[in-house]
Amino acid sequence: MTATARPSAIAGYADWPAYVREHPRHQASGAAAQELSDVLGVPDRDALPEVTVHWEETYDGATTSQLSWQLGFGPRTTGWLVRPAGSSGPLPGVLALHCHGGNKFGGADRLVELPDSHPSAAAARAGHYDGHALATDIARRGFAVLAHDTFSWGSRRFDLATPPWRTASAAAARQAQWREDGVVPTEAEEYNAAAGFHEDTVAKAAGLLGTSLAGMVAHDDLAALDILALLPGVDQDNLGCIGFSGGGGRSLALAALSPRIGAAVVTCMMTTFESLFPAYLDAHSWLLQTPGLWKLGDWPELTCRAETARFLVQYALADELFPEDGMRQADRLLESMHTGTDTYTGSFWPGGHVFTAAMQDEALDFLAKTLAP
Repeated sequence: MTATARPSAIAGYADWPAYVREHPRHQASGAAAQELSDVLGVPDRDALPEVTVHWEETYDGATTSQLSWQLGFGPRTTGWLVRPAGSSGPLPGVLALHCHGGNKFGGADRLVELPDSHPSAAAARAGHYDGHALATDIARRGFAVLAHDTFSWGSRRFDLATPPWRTASAAAARQAQWREDGVVPTEAEEYNAAAGFHEDTVAKAAGLLGTSLAGMVAHDDLAALDILALLPGVDQDNLGCIGFSGGGGRSLALAALSPRIGAAVVTCMMTTFESLFPAYLDAHSWLLQTPGLWKLGDWPELTCRAETARFLVQYALADELFPEDGMRQADRLLESMHTGTDTYTGSFWPGGHVFTAAMQDEALDFLAKTLAP
């Protein structure tokens, strides 16, 4: 009797282990950034991939192009370049980094106004971005904005059509609960439920390979930054990044890893590690909690590893993912570490874990001031 083969725990990424083994660490430009690269386990990248333009459309003052490129492993990356309509450039460039949001079915589509927006992207905008398409709004302010799917989200998600053993068991329990409640889940809801459990498996695989979920995400983000810098009409010497929640963590890591970044917005993603113990650990994904990272320094201290970036850090006082005392402590640390410079601005806002329209206005004003043509 032939035993049934177990499904792959990394379906869609069969070539990932070989890629990590065959590539050295990302080589940062300075020792401080290199320490971070080593802790996160960021693999080096292949030569810049060829970028394909699939379509371009102008609507309500913004021109949007759908792009794609193939990195050295895993599925093809989808991204969107958004520019002011009629612009000739060169424009300051911004990498818009999508949040985690418990939504891995989609990725950067939640940040872009599209002719046919998926319901999961619309729900993410409504729930996390105050109904705004962040990348499109930034472009209308005079920037060339690239928003891309990163490792394990959207076009770069794992294939969970036949989930691995542990994920399948957990997903089956969720399905049973839905049936009991009379809920008919959407395709995105089914995928996101499975992906929530599967993230632990991805983190295990990454650790075994000598990298991390955050390190692989940084790999994809660094590649996207290189692509943005070389797109027509982009001022490659005038680049920034912005992100909310998990995207804010990505923004901080990218600024610390690359001297290309001159301005970084970190929204609802700043605290001290100590403040997460013991009650707030469960609120966060593997994007924040990379094994060994705290030995390198506290989360606010990563800003000091950035060679060129100026930071705007936005805090939400009723953020259910971070205790207020941890955010206040982080702000005090950042103020002390950046005393006498213009490299840190902190702002506190009422409300919960949402990138409100008012916060977005402040962030766009910061980018406009910091990355002025």
